[in-house]
Amino acid sequence: MAGTGAAGFANGPGSAATFYYPFSVAVDGTGNVFVADNLNSLVRKITPLGDVSTLAGRLSGFLDGTGTGASFNHPYGVAVDGSGNVLVADYDNHRIRKITSAGVVSTMAGMSMGYVDGTGTGASFNSPSGVVVDGSGNVFVADRNNHRIRKITPAGVVSTLAGSGNTGSTDGNGTAASFNNPFGLTIDGSGNVFVADRTNHLIRKITPAGAVSTLAGSGSSGSADGSGMAASFYYPQGVVLDDLGQLVVADYFNHRIRKITPTGVVSTLAGSSAGSADGTGTGASFYYPAGLAIDASGQIYVADLYNNRIRKITPIP
Repeated sequence: MAGTGAAGFANGPGSAATFYYPFSVAVDGTGNVFVADNLNSLVRKITPLGDVSTLAGRLSGFLDGTGTGASFNHPYGVAVDGSGNVLVADYDNHRIRKITSAGVVSTMAGMSMGYVDGTGTGASFNSPSGVVVDGSGNVFVADRNNHRIRKITPAGVVSTLAGSGNTGSTDGNGTAASFNNPFGLTIDGSGNVFVADRTNHLIRKITPAGAVSTLAGSGSSGSADGSGMAASFYYPQGVVLDDLGQLVVADYFNHRIRKITPTGVVSTLAGSSAGSADGTGTGASFYYPAGLAIDASGQIYVADLYNNRIRKITPIP
């Protein structure tokens, strides 16, 4: 969809634009794709026609402001809320930021590296990597180095949904459960949050009440398709849900895009080994796919990290 394959910074038509380690993508209701352009410390926008521009950011740093008057420090996760605001997991600033459709950047929550529940800048995170927002405006955060999933209400109140803070893969309720570097998040219409539990090589599920279970993955690195714990992943990073309730997973170290049915059956949707080939299914290749988004027509967007490209997977009818 966009990117030449070379690392750099250039706006313009998709085939002429460049990125520098795009980590995640999000799509709005009109088909605009937003990119956390990590090493450029920018948030970029791609129109449905493929034109790339800078929504916000300049050189790495921390500054609220408008457009290029604001700055980020290696943004990882992006999401779009119902009002068209782009939410950003500002990884090395340890903050969650918000960008309006006019490009105005503000800080939603977080102040400095740490772990504190609280309100707005009275709360703290440790390298937040993924964000997702529900229909009521609650934002969920994969607080990577705190090994927790956090929740931010529309009023800015930050609490811990799940995770003890200790590394592990224990299923359980709320803080009795454990994660190991949780990365990407997605959410369904019932409020269940799905987590790419990166270093555990698992896909986890959290109910609205905070009950954590394992949906798929053996817990050991691998690339096996199969059901539930018979399947394996290798550092899964991005997750997104399609309109059939199937999870799509960016399986980072396997250079593949995987699919999980609602009953936990895992298959490979696209990709085989490291590369940059366009094609169908396993005839295509990726180079460390990191983030995913899906639009209303079911097209899947992939932040293809080491290829410095945004790729698109079109469903076959």
